[in-house]
Amino acid sequence: MKSFDLSLYLVLDPVLCADIGMVETARAAFAGGATIVQLRDKDTSTAAMIETGLALKQMLAGSNARLIVNDNVEAAIAIGADGLHIGQEDMDAHEARRMIGPDMILGLSVETEALASAIDAGIVDYAGVGPVFATQTKPDHKQPIGLDGLAGIVKLCPVPTVAIGGLKAEHTAAVLAAGADGLAVVSAICGTPDPAAATVLIAQAIREARK
Repeated sequence: MKSFDLSLYLVLDPVLCADIGMVETARAAFAGGATIVQLRDKDTSTAAMIETGLALKQMLAGSNARLIVNDNVEAAIAIGADGLHIGQEDMDAHEARRMIGPDMILGLSVETEALASAIDAGIVDYAGVGPVFATQTKPDHKQPIGLDGLAGIVKLCPVPTVAIGGLKAEHTAAVLAAGADGLAVVSAICGTPDPAAATVLIAQAIREARK
């Protein structure tokens, strides 16, 4: 059984993290309570992804936090990352699983109830559900689904779920009430003056919502 905690899932954005850097942002977020860190950088080379990913892996070594690589199978394997996350347009989930082997965590983005129902729980380990709200960090995102849409999709997912899309600390209770296992954030942590404090705020909101 793969062990991972979707509660507070940080997606690193190279542009928003530019001032502090992705590794230092992740270090601060991990100190503040992030449970998963995803390396996402669509515009860089595989070699640069691997370099950043190895630094992140070293920083997270010995902790329970997991390192997920977005979309780049080659980088995920070279880094020895804990997992790979793919979108519907990136590649087929069965092909991704064949390439990464049985032990790596595989996450898949879903935007509709039909896609949620179609997930093969023998292949995919968790679903990223959204976008809940419109977000600037992914300009080409699909139509926002809202909290009601999130609840509908989560109900049909045969695997654990993490909500994503414009989420901030104040959305935590509503997201968890909709049935998601956690929330994925980008700008709520990346690019803030104090990423550790921003993460603590969300971590506290999660604890409060689960009481």
